[in-house]
Amino acid sequence: MPASLTFLGAAGTVTGSKYLLQSEESRILLDCGLFQGLSSLRRRNWQPPAAPLANLDAVVLTHAHLDHSGYLPLLARHGWRGPVYATPGTIELAGIVLTDSAHLMEEEAEHANRYGWSKHQPAQPLYTAKDVEAAVALLAPLEYGTVAGLPGGAHLEFGRAGHILGSAWARIELDGTSLVTSGDLGRPVHPLLGPPDPRPECDTLLLESTYGNRRHDTAEALDRFADMVNRTVERGGSVLVPAFAVDRTEVLLYDLHQLRRAGRIPDVPVVVDSPMALACLRVYRRAQVERWPELRPDLPADVLDLPHLVEVRTAQESARWNDPRQPAIIVSASGMATGGRILHHLKHVLPNRRHTVAIVGFAAEGTRARQLVDGATAIKIHGGYVPVRCEIFTAASMSAHADADELVAWATAARPPRTCHVVHGEPASAQALATRLHDEAGWTAVVAREGERVLL
Repeated sequence: MPASLTFLGAAGTVTGSKYLLQSEESRILLDCGLFQGLSSLRRRNWQPPAAPLANLDAVVLTHAHLDHSGYLPLLARHGWRGPVYATPGTIELAGIVLTDSAHLMEEEAEHANRYGWSKHQPAQPLYTAKDVEAAVALLAPLEYGTVAGLPGGAHLEFGRAGHILGSAWARIELDGTSLVTSGDLGRPVHPLLGPPDPRPECDTLLLESTYGNRRHDTAEALDRFADMVNRTVERGGSVLVPAFAVDRTEVLLYDLHQLRRAGRIPDVPVVVDSPMALACLRVYRRAQVERWPELRPDLPADVLDLPHLVEVRTAQESARWNDPRQPAIIVSASGMATGGRILHHLKHVLPNRRHTVAIVGFAAEGTRARQLVDGATAIKIHGGYVPVRCEIFTAASMSAHADADELVAWATAARPPRTCHVVHGEPASAQALATRLHDEAGWTAVVAREGERVLL
C-alpha cells in the first residue's frame, strides 16, 4: 500500500482540520479539529468518527485552537487511546481550551433546555468534561527540534510556527517520503512571539490559506482601532471585542498597553471577561517569567499587565459589565461569537448606538462575527433576534495569521515540494494562494478537496 493522504477537514473551509496520512504500516492523523461556522459543517461534528479514524496509530497536533484540537474528546469518547503528540506549550493550552469548550457546551445545553430555544429535546452537549479528561490524558509532549519515532516507523519533528504559544509546523517522514504541514502560521511581526522557523525541505507540503488572498497592514489597523476607541468613548460608549482566548487576548493587551503609553487612547478600564482567556493569560505570563524561547526576548516585563485591568471570573461579575455605565474596553470570548459570555454582552451592546463591537480576528463563514462583518441588521442569539444598532468595527489585519505575502515567503524559502496542497481557507482564499504559487514560483499547487485521497 503506497503512502497516501486523505483530507477529512479544512478543505474548502477554515475549520475542522484533519488530514489522514497512511501507509501499509502506519496511520497518522494530522490535527484533530472541530468544524465551526455554518450549520452544515457543525452537524458533521455529531457524526460518528470516519471509519479510518477508528484504528489510528497516532495524532499529531500543531496547536491548541479548537479547529485543530477540538475533536479529540470525541475520539476519546469512541474508545481511541492515543498517543497524541504536541509541544509542551500546546499540551498546556489544549487542556485549558478543551475543558472550557466542554463547560460551554454543557452550559449551553442546560440553558437551551431551561428556556426551550433548541430544536433538540433534550439538548445535549457535543462532549463532556469527562470526555475531555480522557482526551487530555492521551497528550504526549515533544519539544521543538526533537525527532521522535512514531508507531509504524514514521518520524516526527516540530518547528515553531509563531501563531500562538506552542504552535508548530510538523515534518513527518514515512515510507521514504516526507511531508510538512504548516499548521497555522504566525506573522514575523507578532509582538509577543518570534517568527516561524524556516520551512524544511519536503516532498509534500500542506499550506494553510486563511488569508491567502489578503495582505495585512498592522500600523494602519492600529491607527483605525485607536480612532474607534476615542470616538466610542467620546459618545459615552464602550468597546466590546469578541476575542480568541488564546493569543488574541494577549496581543490585544499588548496593543492597548502601547496605545495607552503613547497617549493615543483614553485611560478607561480594560475588562477581560473569559475564564479561559484568563487561564491562558497566566500561561503567557509564566512563559515570559520563565523565558520560553518562542517568546521574543526583548518583551517589557509589564507588557501584559495594564494599570486598570479588570479580570472578571464569575458569572455575576460578568453580568455587571453587560451594559456598562462608564466607558470601558471589554474583551470576551469566543472570538467568532459562537458561544460563551460574549453572547450575553452582545445582547446588551448591539442595540445601543453608544457602543462599538470590534471584530479584530478571522471570522469564519456562518459565525455571528462574520454576520456582523457582512453588515447584518440583526443576529440570532439564544433563539431570538437582536437588532444591530451599534457601530461595527473590523480590522482583519490585527489577525495572528500570516497574510498572503508572508505565507508565500515562508513556503518558497526552501526547495519546492513535488506538490503543495492548499488547505485551511475559504475557496477564494485557497484558490488565490494556489494560483500565486503556480504563477510566481512555478509550483504544482492545488486546492485540497473534502474527502480527496492522494498518493504521496
